[in-house]
Amino acid sequence: MSKMGSMVDDFLAQKSIAVTGVSRTKKDAVANIIYRKLRELGYQVFPINPHAEVVEGDPCYPNLRVIPTTVEAVVIATRPETAEEIVLQCAEVGISRVWIHRSFGQGSVSESAVNFCREHDITVIPGGCPMMFCEPVDFGHRCMRWFLGLTGGLPN
Repeated sequence: MSKMGSMVDDFLAQKSIAVTGVSRTKKDAVANIIYRKLRELGYQVFPINPHAEVVEGDPCYPNLRVIPTTVEAVVIATRPETAEEIVLQCAEVGISRVWIHRSFGQGSVSESAVNFCREHDITVIPGGCPMMFCEPVDFGHRCMRWFLGLTGGLPN
């Protein structure tokens, strides 16, 4: 199995996952789509948005520090400049697995956030999308995984 494959398996083996960047108004926002998929698959999922109290009908949290239970992993689907603050919060609260979303282009990936994770023993997947690996994978994400794998767009 590839390093990416084992990191994905480890990340998706966690039961409690926060998703940052969820929108209160855009149901088709990347973070909202990931949030719904993880929730449908039975994960305990926590939406993070500092400007919302409810997202997708669930309580929303302004940051990782105030979630009232242990969170094992985080999906970052925000602007890259926000990713750095989120990984700092991960280190503060003991979250050791981070997936920084990217399909095409830069996505949410910040090199300083990736480096921070690596320097602080936080396993980081710097790119790709959990939707490309959460079974059942829809046709669009299956194609995206194939294409990014073919072109070297998936992280190693």
